[in-house]
Amino acid sequence: MAATTSVSPVSGGGAARARRGARPRTARGAALGRVREFARLLDRPLTSYYLLFGSSILLIVLGLVMVLSSSMVDSYTETGSAFSLFLKQAVAALIGIPLMLLASRLPPRTLRLLGGPLLLVSIVLLVITTFRGVEYYGATRWLNIGGITVQASEPAKLAFALWGANLLARKEELRELTEWRHLLVPLLPVCGILVLLVLMGSDLGTSFVLMAVLVALLWIIGAPGRLFFGVVGLVGLLVAIMIAVEPYRLKRLTAFLNPEADPFNSGYQLLHGLYALGTGGLLGVGIGASREKWGHLPHPESDFIFAIIGEEFGLLGTLLVIGLFGVLGYSGLRVAARTTDPFVRLSAVAITTWICVQAMVNIGTVIGVLPVTGIPLPFVSAGGSSLIPTMLGMGVLLALARNEPAARSALSARGPTYPQRALSWLGLGNSAGRTAPGADRAPKTRPTQVQARRNRRR
Repeated sequence: MAATTSVSPVSGGGAARARRGARPRTARGAALGRVREFARLLDRPLTSYYLLFGSSILLIVLGLVMVLSSSMVDSYTETGSAFSLFLKQAVAALIGIPLMLLASRLPPRTLRLLGGPLLLVSIVLLVITTFRGVEYYGATRWLNIGGITVQASEPAKLAFALWGANLLARKEELRELTEWRHLLVPLLPVCGILVLLVLMGSDLGTSFVLMAVLVALLWIIGAPGRLFFGVVGLVGLLVAIMIAVEPYRLKRLTAFLNPEADPFNSGYQLLHGLYALGTGGLLGVGIGASREKWGHLPHPESDFIFAIIGEEFGLLGTLLVIGLFGVLGYSGLRVAARTTDPFVRLSAVAITTWICVQAMVNIGTVIGVLPVTGIPLPFVSAGGSSLIPTMLGMGVLLALARNEPAARSALSARGPTYPQRALSWLGLGNSAGRTAPGADRAPKTRPTQVQARRNRRR
């Protein structure tokens, strides 16, 4: 009789269950592998540089698109051309990009030297603005120089960030930060002078940003808890006084708390900003199809451009903007965490705080969680006075990212840059006109890549 074999149903079911259990484990392993691969990408030497550069360029491009879309109606009404304000913004971007790239190549030593002169120029411009400034909408924030209107408070943010970082870094290097007066003098008086000059032009938003930079510098330098919270309390008291002494600021505060109470006056702009965001829904009404920019929402191209983004691109568009600023903030703090140079650490935190806090204040104003302050959205809002200094600040951040120890090693391993190679081809390099001893006996063969790298190390 022929022998027959049978498979036990228990064993067969166990194998099937094992195969079914292996699939989730395989999926989990693949997901963990992708997470590890992403973490390895973040560990690359120039990750901070590329994240900063990519997020800023995307915000600038988005800003140009949205300035064109949000300003077409008002530009055509005022000048007869729908592109007049957009062309001004495009010119500012074309000026700012070379300046940003130039600043990204500056060494930290040069950046330390620039802080003081920039601060002095900013103070002089703010003083001139106080007495000879141009008034718009009840605020004297602008200065007419050669037919060009500039806002002097914008470069003051970058100047204070660089000067304050250099001041505290020098004191830390000299081991002078052992007493509270070395932490606050002259940092706090200079910040007070800037805030006072800015407030004389009725610019509460910029004053808040300057004080946020001051608090960030004290936090990073390691100010004692009592001193730090004392400064924070002083800043809060000054903000309360600034709101109380000006009736229009108090109106803005009450409108922020209850805009429906005065829908045709103090609450008008905030309500129409919320209408724009609500109209956009998830995906938006489409680029260029905003209804609020047709004379309903004041300043749709500057202070409330985030509302137009929400109306035309929907919730996903606003989350994209917030995500780009999140990437920028993470990258700036990453630069500060990966360096041992106190100036690089302090200036990276100060500039990141300036840009991100300003973005948070603008977005918070539009969505109704902060009072209206009239502060632009960095990189996105119309206005060359805001765009060019912000791009310069980003160029400084890029220079600091290139100064990370791992980034310096990676850049040096790449060899000479294209301008350096062009100079060497023209005989204008560092070795031009110099012949090493025994060069006539050297073989006329092309050096290998390894030999060239060794020569560069020497």
